[in-house]
Amino acid sequence: MIEYFFNAAPNPLKVSLFLEESGLPYRAVPIDTKRGDQHSAEYLEINPNAKVPAIRDGETVVFDSNAILLYLGEKTGQFMPEPAERGALLSWLMFIASGVGPYSGQAVHFRNFAPGDHPYPRKRYDFEARRHWGIIDARLRQGRYMMGERYTILDMAVWGWAPRIPFMLGQKEAMEEFPDIKRLMAEIDARPAARRALALAGQHEFQAEFDEAAMRNLYPQIFAPDRDGHAG
Repeated sequence: MIEYFFNAAPNPLKVSLFLEESGLPYRAVPIDTKRGDQHSAEYLEINPNAKVPAIRDGETVVFDSNAILLYLGEKTGQFMPEPAERGALLSWLMFIASGVGPYSGQAVHFRNFAPGDHPYPRKRYDFEARRHWGIIDARLRQGRYMMGERYTILDMAVWGWAPRIPFMLGQKEAMEEFPDIKRLMAEIDARPAARRALALAGQHEFQAEFDEAAMRNLYPQIFAPDRDGHAG
């Protein structure tokens, strides 16, 4: 049985969706990152990067959400495109992993959590997050799903992050800029597996409050001294 290390953040939600869609047996292991579970010696043996999600499938350990999606897709043969489309699948999967997620995350960080005033990084990451989401939206104008008419792990990768677009871009109406993403989200949200994936996080009492301990566990660089010995 697969051990699945997760919390309620966007990246684990992608994997929750795959597990629920595929019917693979798994045991959910909650990792409360605000309480610092990710820094335990036991979890660092699973993921030395101290992030979620991760899985342990027998002797095989996989971390990074998109790597997990690819691993599970190849393991089961489910939610994958035709072999001739593998190049496109990998291109879009890496685009989401290296662009959409990081830029969106940095947009949130500099708008909401970074101490001090940082107009340049706020402008840069807001622009890049919007640009990347615009590219995803344009792709979805070409077909029902990211790979045309076939529902794949790419759609799951988008689904994990896209519902938070209004928060990530700092505007309640931001989803209206991306009508085809909005369309895809509504379709996936209606799937029973998506409802089960969302419910999984609610079965565990993850800390909600961003107190100082949570900030230290999530953003230790804020408190780490710089080269002059001053806290960040």
